[in-house]
Amino acid sequence: MHSSADGPSGVTVTVIVSDASSLALSLTADVLVIGGGMAGAWAAVSAARAGARVILADKGYCGTSGVTAAAGPGHWWVPPHAREQAVAQRVAAGLGLGEAAWMHAIIEETWRSLPTLAGRYAFGIDDEGRTNYRAVRGPEYMRALRAFARDHGVTILDHSPVLELLARSDGSIGGARGLRRQDGDRVYQIAAGATVLAAGGTSFLSHLLGSRTNTGDGYLMAAEAGADLSGMEFTAAYTIAPAHSTMTRSMAYSFATYYDSDGRELDLPFGPQQTMGLAKALQAGPVFCSLHRLPDDIKARLHTISPNVPLVFDRWGIDPFGDRFEVTLHNDGTIRGLGGVRVDDVDGRTAVPGLFVAGDNASREKVAGAISGGGNVNSAWALTSGIRAGQAAAQLARAVGGSAATLTPLGQAGLRPKVRTRALDIDAIRAGVRDEMHPFEKVLFRKESTLAASQRALDGLWREIADHAAGDLLRSRETAALVASARWSVATARQRTESRGLHHRIDHPQLDPQLAVRLLSSGFDRIVVTAEGQRASAASRALEAAS
Repeated sequence: MHSSADGPSGVTVTVIVSDASSLALSLTADVLVIGGGMAGAWAAVSAARAGARVILADKGYCGTSGVTAAAGPGHWWVPPHAREQAVAQRVAAGLGLGEAAWMHAIIEETWRSLPTLAGRYAFGIDDEGRTNYRAVRGPEYMRALRAFARDHGVTILDHSPVLELLARSDGSIGGARGLRRQDGDRVYQIAAGATVLAAGGTSFLSHLLGSRTNTGDGYLMAAEAGADLSGMEFTAAYTIAPAHSTMTRSMAYSFATYYDSDGRELDLPFGPQQTMGLAKALQAGPVFCSLHRLPDDIKARLHTISPNVPLVFDRWGIDPFGDRFEVTLHNDGTIRGLGGVRVDDVDGRTAVPGLFVAGDNASREKVAGAISGGGNVNSAWALTSGIRAGQAAAQLARAVGGSAATLTPLGQAGLRPKVRTRALDIDAIRAGVRDEMHPFEKVLFRKESTLAASQRALDGLWREIADHAAGDLLRSRETAALVASARWSVATARQRTESRGLHHRIDHPQLDPQLAVRLLSSGFDRIVVTAEGQRASAASRALEAAS
């Protein structure tokens, strides 16, 4: 079996001999897109529309991998007359971290661009006979985006995880290197004028549906290139699911009623604080749920709106509208949280020349504030940042031109260990990440003592993955990304000594006006956290003192 590579023959392909004397594949393109989810697919289409030769490399199969393919996402779909009010409400809810201009930009781009998929995707019709562009069916949406990319001449490399970025002599990003998983792990290298990272966020190995390939790879690669992370403290996002399942589609739970193991109804009204209340109830014992209050019109359409949701109950022989069933919470990490690579504009440009970031790979604080973007804001951001990053990358690639350049690999931890004295126990390291990034008492109910203990544990895991060798390069690299992402999250959470949005400190339960700023994380052996903006700000001085 061989990995698929869909697209035209417009990219340059050369067989080269790698350092290990094995046959490697060398390709060139104007724009390289890393990741084949919603943001990556839109980025590839956009760059190709702008006249660029585009290669999209996906860890899985573009069209089925990633969280969108397993969901029924809605988009932030707001008509022009209602936008000022919608943005004002979101800015207020964002607790000082959102920016109205960014919100207006993603609403407008979504409004303009989503309907262009109509030739490949059958949008639904609402009760008044109008086309419903807002809500899409994830599996069909991603299948349509794959076809859309191929229509525009994008070359797609499936089952081809990228392991590291490549830099030119001036430090700008000139491509990437990875493995062809279904071609004997054959090494491939892509030289490109500009690169778009759209490799998704991470749920720290939770059971969030569709997140198996989302291990924070893009965060690590961007940081190795010199980019900062932003908002990594906002990872305390959890989604409800039936116990013993991965069915983290939560729309129906807006109407849920909850009970303890003795059948007593729990006071857990739907709203921003429900997750915290449900977590406390789960700490006390099993929690059960009934969806008997779900409106009849939604019940009738649930198999169409979110076909995966009733499937679980059908298999178990449970009537969720009459029976009570046990529930749990799964960690969403940065997928429904906010953190990611800091971007300087809606087009996803970073501080690293040649590198753009889109979708969950990017921080979404400016479009979501300090609260989760949920499905609609996150989807609008994925679409917009993908489209704008693709356009900007194509423009940069034209300026860079096709001149040959010596490319230096940037990957370190998980690829080039410092010591190599012994083999790694990758499974133990991955379990260690889960141990620090999943428990409610460590993530939802933070305090200095538990955060400090988590940071010590994660620092130890980092020394393991940075110093020693592993046999499976992909799992080793994924594990390095997971540990790095967790360390940035915990270190930044320690420095935000307040409670704001998704970030809750039981030892600092109030908002601190001086911390109405975005916190930036960087570094590997030593994590550095600073406040965005002028270093002389009160927030930065407080952080420096705390460090």
